[in-house]
Amino acid sequence: MGFDMLVVNGRVVTATDTYSSDIAINDGKIEAIGRIFPARTPRRFIDATGKYVLPGGIDVHTHLDMPFGGTTSADDFETGTRAAAFGGTTTLIDFAIQYKGQTAAHRLRRMDAESVAARRSLTTRFIASSRTCPTRSSQK
Repeated sequence: MGFDMLVVNGRVVTATDTYSSDIAINDGKIEAIGRIFPARTPRRFIDATGKYVLPGGIDVHTHLDMPFGGTTSADDFETGTRAAAFGGTTTLIDFAIQYKGQTAAHRLRRMDAESVAARRSLTTRFIASSRTCPTRSSQK
């Protein structure tokens, strides 16, 4: 049994380190990171010598399905997250616009409902807000 893919000699970038390594992938998931000698022959082999290997891009400021100037941004949660995934972005942080009198918690509930309606695409969403999310005791 072999790997689906083996990426060798790349400069792997993690949240804490950057180091030379190989990456073995099976069924679309990373199975091993380290110096892997292809005792198990991969179906696909990529030589990443001189290249950085990233786990996926992170876009920390998106405007999905956002009202603006009497219109709405071009992408909603479904089309925007699909486009991001095809471009290598695996995580996005959507801007949480709040209107006067609304809290970040109110916007979070609305964004969750919108993303469920869009059948929750490929990414994990977080909320970026310039306001502090109220505590549970302040919502009673």
